[in-house]
Amino acid sequence: MPISGTPSRAELLAHLAATRIAGEVATPRENNLSHYRKLANGDRHYWLGLEFGDRWSDEQDVLAVMAERAGVSDDAEHRYGQDTIDPELTVAALERMAGRLRKAAAGRQRVLLATGHPGGLLDVHRATAAALRAAGCEIVVIPDGLATDEGYVMQFADVAVLEHGATLWHTHSGEPMKAILTALEREGRPLPDLVVADHGWAGSAGQHGVDSVGYADCNDPALFLAEAEGTLQVTVPLDDHVVSPRHYDPMTAYLLAEAGLA
Repeated sequence: MPISGTPSRAELLAHLAATRIAGEVATPRENNLSHYRKLANGDRHYWLGLEFGDRWSDEQDVLAVMAERAGVSDDAEHRYGQDTIDPELTVAALERMAGRLRKAAAGRQRVLLATGHPGGLLDVHRATAAALRAAGCEIVVIPDGLATDEGYVMQFADVAVLEHGATLWHTHSGEPMKAILTALEREGRPLPDLVVADHGWAGSAGQHGVDSVGYADCNDPALFLAEAEGTLQVTVPLDDHVVSPRHYDPMTAYLLAEAGLA
């Protein structure tokens, strides 16, 4: 059943597992390991706008970080079937993210929100933007006329997204965020003090030197590696596209309450 209002920590943990945002998630083990291997082999699609050089060329090192920070199985012999995200790690990361949002609100900072997963996380970012704006933050308005090879970079409900064929587009690319930050610099406008995002939007911002926090699934290891290296401030582990986007509402409520923005 839906949770009304802001859940307790225990209620949120139970909700995350019940909706498979965390716990026994839908992403299969073989998909996770395939993505870890491709990142380690230098496939930039899986670098999510980040630059790793040869620092993560051993997929077992990637697996070790994912076990520590997302809660996937650390058993290298577990090759197929069910994998997991530890709900405790999800909530702990939400609490760390809340601390950075609290700092942004206290300083009335410039914040840019973006998503490469609009089917799942758009409303999480929209609600976060509304709460930050109400607290006195400036929500960065992106320059007009931006595009990448995949489509147009737009802003919808205060959240930057990629639009392709009149549809909000799922993308892992860091190019849309790079286009925004480059255009802001070209226009002589200040960069954001904070980016709240996911996928390549978060990775590219962190690579650019902007404070960045984000959400990532257990088959997208790049943001977790970036947090381990200090390029991203926080990466929240979760399934980034569950059956209903409403399932994320209790998580968002908990995040904003912890940040003092509810």
